[in-house]
Order: sequence, then structure tokens, then C-alpha cells
Amino acid sequence: MFVDTHCHLDAAEFGDSQAALVQAAQGSGIGRIVVPAVARTNFSAVRQLCERFAICAPAYGIHPMCVDGAQPEDLDTLRGYLAQPATVAVGEIGLDFFIEPHDRARQEYFFTEQLKLAREFDLPVLLHIRRSQDAILKLLRQNKIRGGSSTKLRTGIVHAFSGSRQQAEEFIGLGFKLGFGGAMTHSRATRLRELAATLPLESIVLETDAPDIPPDFLQNGEPNKPEYLPRIAQTLAELRGMPLEEIARITTENAMDALPRLGVT
Repeated sequence: MFVDTHCHLDAAEFGDSQAALVQAAQGSGIGRIVVPAVARTNFSAVRQLCERFAICAPAYGIHPMCVDGAQPEDLDTLRGYLAQPATVAVGEIGLDFFIEPHDRARQEYFFTEQLKLAREFDLPVLLHIRRSQDAILKLLRQNKIRGGSSTKLRTGIVHAFSGSRQQAEEFIGLGFKLGFGGAMTHSRATRLRELAATLPLESIVLETDAPDIPPDFLQNGEPNKPEYLPRIAQTLAELRGMPLEEIARITTENAMDALPRLGVT
């Protein structure tokens, strides 16, 4: 079984084809799909989708690229969704300094407030870290979290990891798993592939970020899909010189460890 730890199955690019996508995913060996919300406006859609398909598990958060349209009272709405027992994480949350201009102070406010909610509900987080790794690490140290009602250091998943080895080691030291997906399949992504090959395997989880971050075998703008996760995993297996079945087993265990509620259906 594989776990897709990050898939926007409610995205507009998929239209109303979710049933077919889920069927195809299950047919390719996907056992669980984590569907993160990105704004108050899609909290309900994510919940309904995950209620419709048992394979799907919801996470709720306000994405850094959505904070310009967010209001502080949206955090109260988020609190209600985080209180639901099916919720597996707070996310997708974080910082994004890639697109200019960006309101750093506003992003940091919503990120910090959502870290407080993660601590309040004892939930792990799904982190968005584009061009913001060091700033996020600083805020994480200032706002310590522990998700999963355990004495073990367990804090969540760094989605689409793209940082340095030092940053990877710092996130791992804080208790995070690192998400690897389609970007790893591109031969030109030499630094990322080297990290995928050499970081502790117990710190790696798999993701598609569908419909985004297409793997190298997709062409002509075809959207990424959760059914492609085993082919993405094959790249990790080849980079590490391991059987695909072993990669599936270990990364699934890692996902369940990072997101303790994921095993509860």
C-alpha cells in the first residue's frame, strides 16, 4: 500500500472526476490520500469529499498564498474543522516568498496562529516552505508543536521539500518527515535526488501534490494524479537501490507515524 500524503483532489482542474480518480488510485495500490484545504472557502468541499471517499483523509488550513483574502475570523472557522475527529493535520500552512510582492507580516501572522491551533488540538502540520525554509524553521522553534498525544517528537510533514541538506536535517531534528514527489523524478533535479537517495529513509514520505508538480513522464500539461504515486515511488526505489515493495512499506509506516489519525477510518 502507498499513502499519498498531499493531494488536492478537490482542485478545479479535476472537475467532477473524483470518483474515477479515486478508483484509479486504489487500482494502482494507493491506500490513503491526504487532502489538504487551503482556505476557508474550500473547507466544506474537502470535508464532503473525504466523507464521500473513505480512502481520503482531510487536513484544514489557510495556505500562505491565500492569506490576502483571509480574515482573522477565518481562524475561528478553522478551529471548528480541526475539532472534527476525522481531521489528520493542520494544513496546508506555511510561508511562500517566491511570488512578489508578498505580505510577509500577514503570512507570518496566519502561520503563527495556525501553529497555535495545532498545539491546541495536538495535531501535526503540513508545511508549505517555498523560498522560506529558514524563516519557517525560526518560527517553528518559537512556536513548538507536538502532534499525536505522544511523548515522541512528532510534528508533521514538510510538503514538497526543496531545501538544503542542513535544512533537511533541521526539520528532521524537529520531528518532521519530508515529502518527496514528482520533482524528484526529473534528472536535472540533482540536489533533490541526492537528498532522496541519502537522507534517512525513515524521514521520507511520498506525495503527488496533484494536480501540481507533474513527474517527468507527463507531457503537454497533463495534470498530476494520485494514481501516479507508485511510478514516482519507483524513482525513489531506484535512487536508493531498494525494491519498490520495501519503499512502499517504509514510506507508508512513515506517513502513519507522522499523521497518527491516518490509520483511523
